[in-house]
Amino acid sequence: MALLAGKRAFVTGASRGIGAAVARRLAAEGAAVAIGYERSVDMARALADEIEAAGGRAVAIQMDAANPTSIKEAVDRAATELGGLDILVNNAGIWRTAPVDQLTLADIDTALAVNVRAVILATQAALAHMPEGGRIISIGSNLAERVPEAGMGLYALTKSALVGWTKGLARDLGPRGITANLVHPGSTDTDMNPPTGPHAEAQRQRMAIKKYGRAEDVAALVAFVAGDEARSINGVGLTIDGGANA
Repeated sequence: MALLAGKRAFVTGASRGIGAAVARRLAAEGAAVAIGYERSVDMARALADEIEAAGGRAVAIQMDAANPTSIKEAVDRAATELGGLDILVNNAGIWRTAPVDQLTLADIDTALAVNVRAVILATQAALAHMPEGGRIISIGSNLAERVPEAGMGLYALTKSALVGWTKGLARDLGPRGITANLVHPGSTDTDMNPPTGPHAEAQRQRMAIKKYGRAEDVAALVAFVAGDEARSINGVGLTIDGGANA
């Protein structure tokens, strides 16, 4: 039997990159999947069509992670379309970097709104639909634990904030049989950070295994954490970065 047969999942920021890989893997494991997207409607619908063509169930749902009303409406719609929610994957995020004295108020507010506040609000909304055995999984970053270059402080702050949030969730939700965990990718081959990009070699040199990760590998870890065999994994961050933080 598939690992997630009968489960219902909402993945935010899932039209491309790691989010799309997660949606594909959860669907392949038997979950019905809601694909959250902001602007890439064609990509999101194409992914939903791909999943359904393979025999799965999927729906694309527009969501602006910077807009609190949009977040709640999207989560509620996902639960309505799928008949409930068992898994929430908080993947939507933005990359904001600059030296500390060059960060603008807009940079700070937007990074906190999308990378932190949206995670909190989506979690709150999902819990209204989530039964015992539910899973809250957020996509963090290995930069939550190590900041190897200047200018990354704001982004690292937003991802390290999720560490405390996830530990708190584990305490709050444990009595309900719901787990909360983080997956911390390192340098991963996506269109936003390709292994042939101008900063790729510097990233590779920090890894023990000097190869970019694959989005599919991150998705495999997410799928495991979402499954029944991970029932005792709770309140932790699981790093998948080729040993960059070793």
